Amino acid sequence: MSQDAFPDRDRSFALAKRTNELMRDYGPSATPRAYAVWYTYVSGEVPLLNDAVKRMTAEKGHLTEIDVDHLHESYLDGQRRAIDASVVSKTVLAELAAVSEVLDLSLGSTQQYGESLSTLTHDLAQAQLSRARLAEMVASLAAATREVVADNRVLEARIRESRDEVESLREKLEATRTESLTDPLSGLSNRKHFEEMMHTAVAAVRAGGRLSVIVVDIDYFKRFNDQFGHLTGDQVLRLVAVVMRESVQANAHLARFGGEEFGIILPGANRLDAVQIAETIRLSMIGRELVKRSTGESLGKVTVSLGVAEHRSGDTPASLLERADLCMFAAKRGGRNRVVDDASISAPSQAA
Repeated sequence: MSQDAFPDRDRSFALAKRTNELMRDYGPSATPRAYAVWYTYVSGEVPLLNDAVKRMTAEKGHLTEIDVDHLHESYLDGQRRAIDASVVSKTVLAELAAVSEVLDLSLGSTQQYGESLSTLTHDLAQAQLSRARLAEMVASLAAATREVVADNRVLEARIRESRDEVESLREKLEATRTESLTDPLSGLSNRKHFEEMMHTAVAAVRAGGRLSVIVVDIDYFKRFNDQFGHLTGDQVLRLVAVVMRESVQANAHLARFGGEEFGIILPGANRLDAVQIAETIRLSMIGRELVKRSTGESLGKVTVSLGVAEHRSGDTPASLLERADLCMFAAKRGGRNRVVDDASISAPSQAA
């Protein structure tokens, strides 16, 4: 294929070259997500992303993995999902317009049929009708009936097609919605969905029942990333997600906030239930040896620190989550690889 078939070929290679330079100078890595962020920055296709990158690099001099995740989620994933939703919405509107047109035709046909029946009824009411006139009226009624039946068949077929199309679009919209609430790396909910579920869970528990929250943070994750690389770091994040799924019941809500921090909402669980689940996660992580997929090399153990908080009267979603966060930091200060609950921790508003 000739080079002329790609008029922007030279420009795309120039953008790629500049992208690689910026990833090297400002970090954090050369992962596909980082490349997408920096390539979009260099191309200038999303001005808001450029503004955010300039602000972050001005403040810190570089980008972290968390920064890249945030930028990708906010300006790239979100933009694509908005486009997908827009396309689906336009298709739905087109389908509705088509069905409306068919309905208008059907209503017109039905109205015309009604007028024909009215005329025939009036004529039949006449005292004397010749045999020829009666035959003419019957033929006219049969023709009008056939026309209405044909129109109704067209309408039924079109509605059947539209029903199938709308069902397909509904599935696409649901898939887009699910994707917008999911962390792509771990497959768990993202922070946005987690916050929504926190509000729902806290509102429900005010009517009675129990509710606990666990915050999970991977120990020495940055050191691990620096030593073994970000692809292996991604493997660790996925491992934590798998262990969390295996350790909770079906009604739990799991999320990755970003970086190496995770959250678990446990409807119906008291503090002791949540501590037991947290310990199960901690011990399961210790019991698994991480192996580098490319070489089979053992990378040792990965540990996590966990904070547990039970809902108290007057708690908001923010205060409950903050107390679990405080417990997690207490576990870090206490030596890591441990669980700390809020039995002896004051509410955040009362903490020093």
